[in-house]
Amino acid sequence: MQFHRESPRWLTPQDSRAADNPGMNADSNAPVPDLLFVLLPDGGLTPDSADLMAPLARALQAQYPNAQTLTLHPPLRDAEGRLRWWLQAEPSPDGLAAALPPLLERLRAAARRIDLPWQRVALAGVGEGAMLALEAVQAEPALAGRVLAFAGGYLARPQSAPQEVCVHLLHGLEDRRFPYRHVVDAAQALVALGADVTADLLPHLDHGLHPALIDKAMEQLRTFIPARLWREALLAAQENERPVG
Repeated sequence: MQFHRESPRWLTPQDSRAADNPGMNADSNAPVPDLLFVLLPDGGLTPDSADLMAPLARALQAQYPNAQTLTLHPPLRDAEGRLRWWLQAEPSPDGLAAALPPLLERLRAAARRIDLPWQRVALAGVGEGAMLALEAVQAEPALAGRVLAFAGGYLARPQSAPQEVCVHLLHGLEDRRFPYRHVVDAAQALVALGADVTADLLPHLDHGLHPALIDKAMEQLRTFIPARLWREALLAAQENERPVG
């Protein structure tokens, strides 16, 4: 199931190398990144867990060699030492309200560090990280130009659309932790509000960052164009068609 408009690429990949994670271009001779992808993992992992975001980072770097990826890990730890965005068992308005301000500051600092305009910043989250990415662009305008939300969604049905942000919802139909019906409901709400949104629901996938979802995300980054740019192109074409004199 999909809700999207398709057309040419977001930004053309350029030849160069990408830096990975927290060093943020420590080499002064490294090329200046033209995109920043901030990755937000799911909560509940231990500090020594395998890097579950690595396949997404590799795919982004392959498609956008001059981009930079940065993983922001949850800042809290529960009694078992697992990393958490909030300490409650389930996401709640209070937990989200407490988690957002420090995350927003970390996101702003990351963009400032490499001096990129917000339109060239993208947030990519999984599970609770996806929820935070979506809620972050709702809470603060001009924060990021794209959101990739894997296996997660909004805490509640959105009542407004983020301005000039493309939202890509990517979900497995077998996800029991965050049932897909919530994603469909959010996508329909965003479409009604005039948002630029895609919703890709893939069969036989449970909760997690699956290769098929990553492939679909890369496709959306290549092909989706915001409605605003369609409107601008249409207006320009109409101007060119007007008779002169």
